[in-house]
Amino acid sequence: MPYPANHRTEKKRAIIDSARKLFNRSGFDNVSLQEIMAGAGLTHGGFYSYFKSKSDLYAEVLGCFFTDPNWKSCWEGVKVDLSSTDVGSQVVHAYLSRQHFEDVENSCPMVALPTDVARSGPSAKGAFETVFRAMVSVLERSMTESSNARRLKAQGIAAMCIGGMIVARTVVDRALADELRASCTAVAHDLAGWKSHPNTDPKKFPRRGRKSRTHSHALETGCG
Repeated sequence: MPYPANHRTEKKRAIIDSARKLFNRSGFDNVSLQEIMAGAGLTHGGFYSYFKSKSDLYAEVLGCFFTDPNWKSCWEGVKVDLSSTDVGSQVVHAYLSRQHFEDVENSCPMVALPTDVARSGPSAKGAFETVFRAMVSVLERSMTESSNARRLKAQGIAAMCIGGMIVARTVVDRALADELRASCTAVAHDLAGWKSHPNTDPKKFPRRGRKSRTHSHALETGCG
């Protein structure tokens, strides 16, 4: 009995999704093709009918909701309407959200894989650049200044979102990590001229090294 017409597309997507989760969790070098294919529910031998190499797969993993409308990991409880007039603010909130911070396996690859990309060849770097440019383009759409000023601010905000999440995930102190995310969100809104969200004021966060009952409640309820 022949496979349905979309069989190959679905299997390729399963491999990409499996690789994204494993790369995000363990890094490019520490994941084998056998692990990737097992995560997709496929045998190791079938890999090369879909991709030329692990590096070829890696370039496709470097997609995100900015470039792939079928990317399903715009984190649980977080929505971004790319057609909205305030999409820039939505992107910043989504990118620096608690949900993205905690969902390491489904991270945007620009956060999880930049050092791996820096050591990779032109194809992976080109894929990373494509996603970054798409993010900048989305942020630009919510700004009203001249074209050049919009682009410069959008580039700075995109880099701050990516770097802010990397640093937040690197520190041990969760209160500091939350404060960093809130600070980046507040600065991004100020730079772009967007209305700030009440949960993005870093002054409202507890002092570093101390976790107040209010802060714990905010984490449990998804605020901050």
